[in-house]
Amino acid sequence: MDALRCLPGVGNKTAQRMAFHLLERDREGGRQLSRVLARAMDEVGNCADCRTLCETELCSLCASDSRDTKLLCIVETPVDVDAIEQATNFRGRYFVLMGHLSPLDGIGPEQLGLDLLDERFAGGQFKEVILATNPTAEGEATAQYISDLARARGIRTTRIAHGVPMGGELEYIDSGTLAHAFSGRRDF
Repeated sequence: MDALRCLPGVGNKTAQRMAFHLLERDREGGRQLSRVLARAMDEVGNCADCRTLCETELCSLCASDSRDTKLLCIVETPVDVDAIEQATNFRGRYFVLMGHLSPLDGIGPEQLGLDLLDERFAGGQFKEVILATNPTAEGEATAQYISDLARARGIRTTRIAHGVPMGGELEYIDSGTLAHAFSGRRDF
């Protein structure tokens, strides 16, 4: 149960329920889970180009010749790459930060690979950098830091829009989101 609690969102009761389920009803499932987890811990690493999680030197997106090499989308986590790939027709490249700036937690530019990102900017291949960090204080600070790096290299920098979700009703939107949506409005 203690080992299961290392997973996000898994507290005492959930860990207990999972452990008892595996022990009482699905021991073979537990064995399979342990084999797969052990293999993943040994074989999954980071893409040499975008830093997402993969089992090869380059992930399938970076290895693809059909991606636009002049367009770079910067995200916080590998899950963000999947979300963008599923929801949009974005055909550029990615750079995965594996987090966001958080000085209180000891996460600075070096931990996010921003030195590597600046080296890539210096190569001059990118025409546009799309900042797709989360709309949190840390995500905004990270986006601003990266924006400064890109602008210093003469690279156009854009930010994904934030605001009212499709199908959302204004009365249920928090005031910060609504204010941000108003400040980011565009011509119709």
